[in-house]
Amino acid sequence: MLAHLTDTARQLAAVLWQRHTVYRDRAGGVVIRGEHVQRWISLSVTGTRGEVLIRAGRILDGGTSAPARAETVLRLDSGTAEMAAACRRLLADTALSGAPGTPRAPRPERHRPRARAGKARIALWAVLVTVTSAAVLAALVAYSAYSAASGR
Repeated sequence: MLAHLTDTARQLAAVLWQRHTVYRDRAGGVVIRGEHVQRWISLSVTGTRGEVLIRAGRILDGGTSAPARAETVLRLDSGTAEMAAACRRLLADTALSGAPGTPRAPRPERHRPRARAGKARIALWAVLVTVTSAAVLAALVAYSAYSAASGR
């Protein structure tokens, strides 16, 4: 079973990437590393039913492997094309999961909500000053009318 897994991994690696490294890991699975894309794929046998666990992850800047970001289970005899399609989906999921070096949507700037809040505060102060000025002006007009009426 492990010999079949290694052969399948070599065929799969040739389909996925032109430059790759295939090796066995400590647990007896097979790892395909694509250094140029900073991604890895591992294939390991699950149980005795002829299924293979396919996991995908990133390769960090120092060359170490980050934990798997996506995984799926397929039958080992499902064929190279189907396994390659599953690996491409996993690699796409890995790229979308916020890996460094992948373009992300720009983050909203933090000062915009504060700027809106600042504008609201300025508008509030302007309204308060206007109302206060109008009240003071009304009081002065009322005082001058009272003074003129009382003869003072």
